[in-house]
Amino acid sequence: MMRSAKLLYQPWDIVLVPFPYTDQNYTKVRPTLVVSTEILSRKTGKYFLAMITNAKHAPVYGDVQVSDLKLAGLPSDSIVRPSKMATFEEPTFVKRIGTLSTIDREKLSAQLREFLSIVIS
Repeated sequence: MMRSAKLLYQPWDIVLVPFPYTDQNYTKVRPTLVVSTEILSRKTGKYFLAMITNAKHAPVYGDVQVSDLKLAGLPSDSIVRPSKMATFEEPTFVKRIGTLSTIDREKLSAQLREFLSIVIS
């Protein structure tokens, strides 16, 4: 699938999607973070999304605190949880609500490199 028009969703956008629960057989519309590149979405129509959850939940290794809630479009203290990711197609997206701050992008990029064995030479 090749797309030429500007993508609706960009890396680091925060979007609402019906995110699947790993331990149950249903989904919940929740905020997620686009962590894939434009190349993936242009060539395949798919996006890699990391779960965003309330910061009140027990911390998990790799969680990144969202420092700018207003920019992110989030109503309460939240964390990006890169240990919980899923692949979605654009038609499943409910809407874009914000974006991640530059400082949080740097922190999350470090976690993704660690988790995905991405080597920068």
